[in-house]
Amino acid sequence: MNTRSVAVTALGSYLPPRIMTNDELATIVDTSDQWIFSHTGIKSRHIADGQTASAMAIKATENLLERYPINPKTIDGVIIATATADYPGFPSTANIVSQHFGTTGGAFDLGAGCAGFIYALEVARSMILSGSLKNALVIGSETLSSIIDWTDRNTCVLFGDGAAALFLETSEKPGLHPALLKSEAAMAESLTVDPKRKVITMDGRGVYNFAVRAIGEIIVDLAQKHELSLADLDWIVPHQANQRIIAATSKRYEIPEEKFYMNIKNVANTSAASIPLALAQMAEEGLLHDGQNIMLVGFGAGLTYGGSVITWQQS
Repeated sequence: MNTRSVAVTALGSYLPPRIMTNDELATIVDTSDQWIFSHTGIKSRHIADGQTASAMAIKATENLLERYPINPKTIDGVIIATATADYPGFPSTANIVSQHFGTTGGAFDLGAGCAGFIYALEVARSMILSGSLKNALVIGSETLSSIIDWTDRNTCVLFGDGAAALFLETSEKPGLHPALLKSEAAMAESLTVDPKRKVITMDGRGVYNFAVRAIGEIIVDLAQKHELSLADLDWIVPHQANQRIIAATSKRYEIPEEKFYMNIKNVANTSAASIPLALAQMAEEGLLHDGQNIMLVGFGAGLTYGGSVITWQQS
């Protein structure tokens, strides 16, 4: 019986040094620190200030390589989940990262909004198990500050920039389980990038209602798919969009709020980078232990949503 699986064996992250507080935002638009924090759970966010998605992806990968004994020449695939790629076409952000480190395998970008990292993980897992890749570097990298309307207080308070990278390779122990991926195209216009103005537009109430339902459904359905009870889950790591969304999901689906790991307070919504950034911070805080079941849940533009379960392996 083939028990081969795919495990996460290394993590790295990068947050640009420029920090924008709520008080600074209040000098740009009609808002306040108290309003932003009470409605979102956000206190500050990092701003790229001209750094590209590929530049931050390189920084996150450098952080990973500093912490783990991986030769970049042995990296067989680079997949970057991003909604803010350097260029609309070739070269892809992943190509730039691959060229920088001299990796030898395939490299491509994947766009699925804020759920993009879940999709990228599943693509990498499937390609490794099929033999298309020996291993893969999966990165979430976003420069959302470049597509924000800084005069729109309903959206500009929500987003930040950052990048994080995970290294995936085969293992004989349980690791990354098959994902559950979904979309609801009929609601796509409720969260999108305006094609003319090139800025994020959002129906806040519509997205909120969708997110609460989507997160709850994914948690319940994914746990059932893998024959896990809520008690079997050590952590749920959601896309870091809004503290109120998580609180409402917790209440509606009777999931203890303490199971959700949140770092939105000082990072804000970093789209496809939010889940790997949270995982990297959890590793730094010593919260990840061998054998833990960790559920990742993402949702965003498209509207796309999905989830994965990782049985953590201590590296």
